[in-house]
Amino acid sequence: MQRNLFPALEEEIGVLSPKEQRFIRILELVDIRPFLSDQHWCGTGRKPHSRLALAKAFIAKAVWNIPTTRGLIDRIGSSPSLRRLCGWDRICDIPHESAFSRAFELFALRELPANIHKSLVCDYLGDHLCGHVSRDSTAIKGREKPVKKKPEPKTPKKRGRPRKGEKREKKPRRLEEQPGRSLKKNLKELPKTCDVGTKKNAKGYKQSWIGYKLHLDVVDGDIPVSGILTSASLHDSQAAIPLSQMTQTRVESLYDLMDAAYDAPGIHAFSRRLGHVPIIDHNPRRGGVKKKMDPPEKRRYKERSSAERVNSNLKDNYGGRHVRVRGPKKVACHLMFGL
Repeated sequence: MQRNLFPALEEEIGVLSPKEQRFIRILELVDIRPFLSDQHWCGTGRKPHSRLALAKAFIAKAVWNIPTTRGLIDRIGSSPSLRRLCGWDRICDIPHESAFSRAFELFALRELPANIHKSLVCDYLGDHLCGHVSRDSTAIKGREKPVKKKPEPKTPKKRGRPRKGEKREKKPRRLEEQPGRSLKKNLKELPKTCDVGTKKNAKGYKQSWIGYKLHLDVVDGDIPVSGILTSASLHDSQAAIPLSQMTQTRVESLYDLMDAAYDAPGIHAFSRRLGHVPIIDHNPRRGGVKKKMDPPEKRRYKERSSAERVNSNLKDNYGGRHVRVRGPKKVACHLMFGL
């Protein structure tokens, strides 16, 4: 009778801890090899370190919630079982910290964890109908200085009031332009540099931070299906339509659940255009009267807490609070390893 989940593996490397068993299940679920097929040694020059082993090590860094790469190397060196699971037989086989840094830069440029996450979602949820998509954002504190915004050159306005019957064109807002553009153009247009963001917490107090903002779409079961990293100052509503477009290419869903920050006519209309039912908390704006939800909507809206749980789980248990890299691509790579 088989009394454990990994009998052959435990005979080879010893008894596995619960986190090591979780790490093995993640590696079995995530097949990294197809995404690193072009990273083999070509036969000239110095033989590079195994990119597969380094990618596994960064997944272990998220699973064990290790803040630094130096701490990750020490952990792998002190744990023979973890070292074998990552792909190194001896302590001297573990690369130097600089090799980890170069590999991470390559993974960030190629968006390796984001592509793996997309493939996982499409493979396991692509043919399923998801009931609810919960949308929310969370603050990501960075370890870099905010980028100073360059003043945009302003075209001189025509002086005086418009003539009778004259209509002056207004510059369209970002939320008005997004429905008519592709996902690629919408993502390219979103700001991604490090800056200062401010938002209200659950108690109604304003909080400011320097860094970025992570926008997530989460389906039933607390499964994140889409994620976009933007500047901290970007309003939540301006990332809603690109997130909807990204999620639409991966899963089919029925209801879009959002808080009052997303209460805009354009977001309502775009959700209906996709065939979804938007359930968005009403934003009274400037002292207006807040509209109450119907009892069925109010009951469904409670499912939106799944997005908040995913955000807190990412920060508390999978490295979301330990951002030690700089630049939007590297920060996004670090967070996607946790997702």
